[in-house]
Amino acid sequence: MPGKFYEAPIDEYLPQNGNRGYRVSRYELELIYKVASNRLTGRATITAVTTAVRPRFAFDLAQSLVVSKVFVNGVKAAKYIHQHSKLVVTPQQRIPAGGVLSLVVRYGGIPRPVRGPWGEVGWEELTEGVLVANQPNGAASWFPCDDHPSSKATYRISITTDSPYYALANGILLRKQAKASQTTWVYEQSEPMSSYLATIQIGPYRKHRIDPPHDSVPMQAVIPPRLRANFDHDFARQPQMLEVFTEKFGPYPFEGYTVVVTDDELEIPIEAQGISVFGANHCDGRRGAERLVAHELAHQWFGNSLTIRQWRDIWLHEGFACYAEWIWSEAAGGPSADQLARAARHNLAREPQDIVVGDPGPLRMFDDRVYKRGALTLHALRLELGDTAFFELLREWTMRYRHALVTTEEFTDLAGHYSLMPLRPLWDSWLLAEPLPQLPPYGGG
Repeated sequence: MPGKFYEAPIDEYLPQNGNRGYRVSRYELELIYKVASNRLTGRATITAVTTAVRPRFAFDLAQSLVVSKVFVNGVKAAKYIHQHSKLVVTPQQRIPAGGVLSLVVRYGGIPRPVRGPWGEVGWEELTEGVLVANQPNGAASWFPCDDHPSSKATYRISITTDSPYYALANGILLRKQAKASQTTWVYEQSEPMSSYLATIQIGPYRKHRIDPPHDSVPMQAVIPPRLRANFDHDFARQPQMLEVFTEKFGPYPFEGYTVVVTDDELEIPIEAQGISVFGANHCDGRRGAERLVAHELAHQWFGNSLTIRQWRDIWLHEGFACYAEWIWSEAAGGPSADQLARAARHNLAREPQDIVVGDPGPLRMFDDRVYKRGALTLHALRLELGDTAFFELLREWTMRYRHALVTTEEFTDLAGHYSLMPLRPLWDSWLLAEPLPQLPPYGGG
């Protein structure tokens, strides 16, 4: 029984997610999807290295999918059990610590989002097509995985679906092959990626290239044709955003960047590795969602390249992306970061002050106060260090931990090297206490 098998949770915020005894290095997913019936058939090849000798190994996989076969290191598994959204596999022979664990899982069914305290996440049907938004624990809704941000691997994703539709996944499109009424799209994600950032997007889309101001990062849009004119207006300044963020945060961490706009409306945009997904309502022809365009682009550095080890440190993703909105506003001739920070603090002061940004708890980790107060923490740090040292710190942060895992302690330790004064009072008041601190006066940067 799973209760006897598992030790202390990998993450107290998601105690059921993540698994011990191995480290995944690669996923190869071969998926066939029928849009009309919402039926998914999959073959997942998972390559891992064991970290301990174990009689059996567990993977996260939603119960809406039915497993038909499991092979371990080329032979049929001695036994597998799929219950409580865990696929527990017993190899026929013990694998030594440091040995190869190669798993092939055949499965299929009607994928459904995972329900939890944050609503429904994972594989979701659109009016015509599919949206996949996994954060924080929805990857298991469509493939067997080690579903925790601390587990990063490379991916190859092959998706075969009905030919009229465009299918997108993370990474570079290696090939596209039409056969009868179906088309197979094969993508390679060569930079390490957490499972919650893996995605599939299927819809009545067309791709078009976004011309960067010079030979920089390839950018493209995958959108319904009806939204093309709105998109060209609303997202026109995205290449300039990339230039600003590259200057402030360091080199863009992936091979390219794709924006998807769904034909449906979405409550909020969502990030995936190398991809951001917006709803039709964010593409209104009035540039009304530009701060969100900046926010999602910034996640490519903060969240996708640098990824938290534990969900409690989510301010390292959302606080940074929120602060990037203010940096863009300042660079684009709008209100300055300082003006936006002081307005945000004014608004926060009228809300309950009962949240600890550095450890908000699972039910509040997506609370807007974590986003805004996380951004205010960075602005307080900027006022303390001055602009030159602050942005040098951010560039060192993104380079040192490029494609790696991060913690709040690693950020605060690195920041300490840029300050003559101890920063502990700043961290204690902004990240570890409930009352909202005052911002220091603005010194002009």
